[in-house]
Amino acid sequence: MTDQALRLSRSPHTTAQRLLNASAARSYDPATDIDWDTPLLDDAWFWPPERLALYGTPLWERMSHRRRLELSRHEAAHIAQMGHWFELAIIRLLARHLMSRHILDARAFYALTEMGDETRHITMFGRLLATLGCPPHRVPAHVRLPFPPAAAAFQDITTFTSALIVEEVLDRLQREAAQDERVQPLVRSVCRLHVAEEARHVSFARAELREAVTHAPRGRLAFHRHLTALVASHTVPPLLRPDRYGDLGLAPGEARRQARHNPHHRATMLWCGEKLIAFLTEVDLIRRPQHHLWRRSGLLA
Repeated sequence: MTDQALRLSRSPHTTAQRLLNASAARSYDPATDIDWDTPLLDDAWFWPPERLALYGTPLWERMSHRRRLELSRHEAAHIAQMGHWFELAIIRLLARHLMSRHILDARAFYALTEMGDETRHITMFGRLLATLGCPPHRVPAHVRLPFPPAAAAFQDITTFTSALIVEEVLDRLQREAAQDERVQPLVRSVCRLHVAEEARHVSFARAELREAVTHAPRGRLAFHRHLTALVASHTVPPLLRPDRYGDLGLAPGEARRQARHNPHHRATMLWCGEKLIAFLTEVDLIRRPQHHLWRRSGLLA
């Protein structure tokens, strides 16, 4: 492929039109494409055990197999609940983005298509949470409360970077869970549907982000490098490190400490961020001054 052909294939308009066609050809409805009557198996994991935050810790070694399965149920519920909230946040960001642009082209139409996808995903995560039957937990205050005022400063660069932070991190986990035959069939079905549609969302966000970075003045780009690193440092740890240990009868403080220092969990976080970090570095959104914030997120060694 020539350089010109590559640029055209990556252009936001070309990408959006391709994704609109793909969405028209194959979109999913969780209400009908997932068998919600699938029974939960008695001895199946709810999440791959190697990806649980406490896997391999002293607490893990003292747990019975049944208690480990229960831990996986609570961690799957955590992922679903955080995914539910972040999908709502992405809809809000896309709506602000569209209202500020006043465009009526393939890019706007695909953003609206994605918002429709996300509403179905939110319903899907809600149904999964109800099936898992775990006590509801609020999104941590340090994520939930600053979002409305902070989102006003996001503009296009941080809007699409924020979407990628959530979508690409969850995508790696869910792709693995969808293929893991040890995992509950219902959880695998939810992961497969979400991965299929989120792949289009990732392509759209990447194309829009490339375009935004290309036209951003130097000072604006520097501001958004720092802002997106702050977003990652505040959102990724609570996304990947659940705080539901009290529900299992564990000492929450000790469980959090062991999860935070768990080398297996640290390796999982780095693995989740590999593709994201490589892409954001490629488009010049990560430089050395932001490394401490990206390390705090757990996605950068």
